[in-house]
Amino acid sequence: MPQTENLRRTALVTGGAKGIGRAVCLALAEKGMDIAVNFAGSAAAAEETAAACRALGVRAVTLQADVRRPENCQKLVEDTVAALGRIDVLVNNAGITADTLMLRMTEADFDNVLATNLKGAFFCTKAASRYMMRQRYGRIVSISSVVGLHGNAGQTNYAAAKAGLIGLTKSVAKEYAARQITANVVAPGFIDTDMTAAMPESARAAAAASIPAGKVGDAKDVAAAVAFLAGEQAGYVTGQVLCVDGGMGM
Repeated sequence: MPQTENLRRTALVTGGAKGIGRAVCLALAEKGMDIAVNFAGSAAAAEETAAACRALGVRAVTLQADVRRPENCQKLVEDTVAALGRIDVLVNNAGITADTLMLRMTEADFDNVLATNLKGAFFCTKAASRYMMRQRYGRIVSISSVVGLHGNAGQTNYAAAKAGLIGLTKSVAKEYAARQITANVVAPGFIDTDMTAAMPESARAAAAASIPAGKVGDAKDVAAAVAFLAGEQAGYVTGQVLCVDGGMGM
């Protein structure tokens, strides 16, 4: 569907309450998109994100859903359309970690990370793409990681899930390209979030030293890449992995 002056795009961001998800919501709101902020348990944080989006002049709603379950993802997309009228952009950002060395990792640790980070993206993409196919327009952006490209000790579950997102996205891109639906991946490196802030300072310093740019990235850096791929100007970009890592993955 071509862009018209009166058409406002709508975006659903999973895991949009905090961190990279919040930055993505705000970046898309700054582009004039209405926003559905998905959250699992952080209702207050999700409402803060939605309020910040509304302050930018767009509509924003908060929608609770555990993306590990397909019926929840289906309802999440349906609720987005019911509240905002359509769904043009899906950002698969919801994710968790359960880091430990492989010999200590339990099956539950492995399954829970893959269920949230990979299967959740599959369920949400499947639900959202039905609407996008009818519209003949859509932007799907999934948040992977430099770990999904290069691996990392102590994160076999996380790396497997993030690598899986890349394969999933490339396949989706091929299936939907003829319907004017793009699917791309953003792969962040070491980004300043609540998760990384909890690391010992020595570990943070060591990580920063390994980055050619010489500094840890900001969530806004990731959000800017997502906003580009979610926009009208990226209509001929699909099946790509855009690394936002300060050169960390080179």
